[in-house]
Amino acid sequence: MEQCRPSGQGSFSPDEVTAAVKECIDNIISGVDFNQNLVNKWTASIVEMSLTQLVKQGKKYKYIVTCALMPKSGAGLHVASSCYWDTTLDGSCSVRWEDRTMYCVVNVFAVSIA
Repeated sequence: MEQCRPSGQGSFSPDEVTAAVKECIDNIISGVDFNQNLVNKWTASIVEMSLTQLVKQGKKYKYIVTCALMPKSGAGLHVASSCYWDTTLDGSCSVRWEDRTMYCVVNVFAVSIA
């Protein structure tokens, strides 16, 4: 028997996810200059805080969160992802953040729990 998840509270919302992730990024690296020695700490903190905020939303998803930090050096940065899944239940979004010294890209993948 096929189950359908009604739209609304239980559905994946890229806007809600983007807002939650941007808040986490701002809390951790806003107002600081890029520092290679702190990148591991920052990326781990961004991923963990984002995951915690997503789980607090109480939606029936397994989440995968990735984070990349890069100094602004004039080099280009391109990121892409592709998923093979049920597009009516699952979702993903990519959050791009930057300041004068660095770029941050966070990818969130949400796989529904049946």
